[in-house]
Amino acid sequence: MTVREAFMRASSFLGERGTSEAPASAELLLQHVLGVTRTKLLAIWSDPIDEDAFERLWALLQRRAAGEPVQYIMGEAYFYGRRFAVDKTVLIPRPETELLAERVLLLGRELWGAEGAPRVVDVGTGSGAIAVTLAAERPSWRVAASDISPEALGTARRNAEANGAELEFLLGDLLEPAAKAYGGGIDILVSNPPYIRSSDMAELQIEVREFEPHLALDGGEDGLDPYRRLLAQMASFDVRPRIVGFECGLGQARDLGKLLQEAGRWTDVSIVEDYAGIERHVIGVRK
Repeated sequence: MTVREAFMRASSFLGERGTSEAPASAELLLQHVLGVTRTKLLAIWSDPIDEDAFERLWALLQRRAAGEPVQYIMGEAYFYGRRFAVDKTVLIPRPETELLAERVLLLGRELWGAEGAPRVVDVGTGSGAIAVTLAAERPSWRVAASDISPEALGTARRNAEANGAELEFLLGDLLEPAAKAYGGGIDILVSNPPYIRSSDMAELQIEVREFEPHLALDGGEDGLDPYRRLLAQMASFDVRPRIVGFECGLGQARDLGKLLQEAGRWTDVSIVEDYAGIERHVIGVRK
């Protein structure tokens, strides 16, 4: 059996079982088993595949067919060009969240310049994708990664070390640990908190519903509970963040924007669309 034939069998197997993005999943798992890049995979397309490698591929395909996300099977995902270890204790980083990190990086440079050192807290850091990206892209920034899950914080710590990013790590609920650590205030708050409506949890794709941590998904009755709590917790700070960047769910951006406007602390509140044109991020700035 050639590598190409192995791919065709794998893709057909997943497709017949209704797996989403079957060809892409088959290709990624084949790359993972063979330890090659996509370019190298295509270069060996007509080469025979080792029997042991095909058996290992087939075992991974069973897990994917059962709904397990390919990123968990491989133990890794990429975010802003960097590799992040992921497991079932953390959400899989999404491409659209890169746009949130990108906007915060841009606004931060506008307000503090190239060598400024704002204090940044990424609340609900999970794998650490946002926090590590901000710290790696702006080494002068003082970035902290916060999470209520000790397991998630451990994963974020390992990802920071692997990517050469210097971070502080805060264990606790939303902004509570940051309030204790930085009672005087923070300059930038960024968060991709739980925002799925509780009533929608049962309708999520199997990859999300059965494998990703519910602690990082369920945002309460309307999905906005974590944002309300974050805004309320800011009252304990002497100085409010000059930049607040939130990711939110489908149809939530306008309501979240109103919450920020009603808080009255930011001169500019804007909405950023993701790659699909969905209003995905809400940004508050005080210049």
